[in-house]
Amino acid sequence: MNTSTTSFSLSELNGAVKAAIRESLPDTYWLRAETSDVRRNQKGHCYLEFVEKDPVTQSIVARARGIIWSNVFQMLSVYFEAETGQAFTSGLNVLVSVSVDFHELYGYSLTVVDIDPSFTVGEMARNRQRVLKQLEEEGVLTLNKELTLAEPANRIAVISSPTAAGYGDFHDQLENNPAGFVFYTKLFPAIMQGEKSEQSIIDALERIYLHRELFDAVAIIRGGGATSELSCFDSYLLATNCAQFPLPVVSGIGHERDVTVLDAVAHTRAKTPTAVAEFFITRVTETARQLLDLEDRVVRESRTILQKEQSELFSFSKDVVHVSNVLLQRESSFVLQMGRQLASSAKRMMERGVHFVSTNEQYIRMVSPENILKRGYTLTLKDGKIIKSIRELSPGECLSTRFADGTVLSEVKTSTGN
Repeated sequence: MNTSTTSFSLSELNGAVKAAIRESLPDTYWLRAETSDVRRNQKGHCYLEFVEKDPVTQSIVARARGIIWSNVFQMLSVYFEAETGQAFTSGLNVLVSVSVDFHELYGYSLTVVDIDPSFTVGEMARNRQRVLKQLEEEGVLTLNKELTLAEPANRIAVISSPTAAGYGDFHDQLENNPAGFVFYTKLFPAIMQGEKSEQSIIDALERIYLHRELFDAVAIIRGGGATSELSCFDSYLLATNCAQFPLPVVSGIGHERDVTVLDAVAHTRAKTPTAVAEFFITRVTETARQLLDLEDRVVRESRTILQKEQSELFSFSKDVVHVSNVLLQRESSFVLQMGRQLASSAKRMMERGVHFVSTNEQYIRMVSPENILKRGYTLTLKDGKIIKSIRELSPGECLSTRFADGTVLSEVKTSTGN
């Protein structure tokens, strides 16, 4: 080692670097970078890091320590938030005026002396547009809007901070609705601001998904707070989860003028948690009105049908009565005619019968034994039976001979036959 070579102490070398930087970069320079690890100490100084990320891999390709002295930060932070609606915090793309410094003890740093809020506003808008374009290219931007909201939509999964005033307003509005409709709500707690909010809301969505058949819709609500706390609702990951969720998502994150990416992909956007509650109340009220109208229509149609049927039945009954009377008259006439014919036939039959009886009576009288006897004939009987042949007699048998005026007893002596 050549000990004659000039050497420097560390402080001397750092001093030379400091002098070289001042000589080479004496002015202030506008820097485009992303803020990281922003924090403010008790004295009001703001310490942070500026980073640059690869646009494809998002890995950090450059990093520098930054500082904003308290007197400057007090003015710049108020100005920045007033212009952008966004607090000066980590994760912002900013355009800042910086001086390049090198301190012998603390090393390289950038001191912020001015900021251009319009650049950040533009970056926020461009980021929203990039996310929306990506969602559109992937075909998921309007998926949630295309879902049909159930009727009545009164079973609601709520994603909110349990201690948020907005959640209380939402719950009270539903509970005290004028019509007294019943709403069933279940809170799925989540962090609604800060760096952990994005993943916390996604975790809540995943818990709801496990019980999705129990709900009609999801309400993501967040009341009040700074506009700066809305950055998580512009994230691609949260937006794509909401866009593809199988239940309609209703957003109400508490700011009327700010339309986040979440608002753009949600089924319905309301301004505030109270407005979300009013949305559900209005939907149920409209459903109830339609049901009442349908009930009235059914009653009216039923009455009309009943009256028509009654009229037709009355007309039919009159026709039946008329036809029955005609048929009865015809049958009565037929029966009467048949009665007359039967009577006439019976009379003729009776007359024929009487004539037959009379004729037979005369014949019987003519052929009766008494009448025959009166004409000079006699009847010979043996043992009470008429003798028709001489062969029926034997000598010695007793006979009785009947005349018209008496009877003679005789005994057979002999018989002479032909």
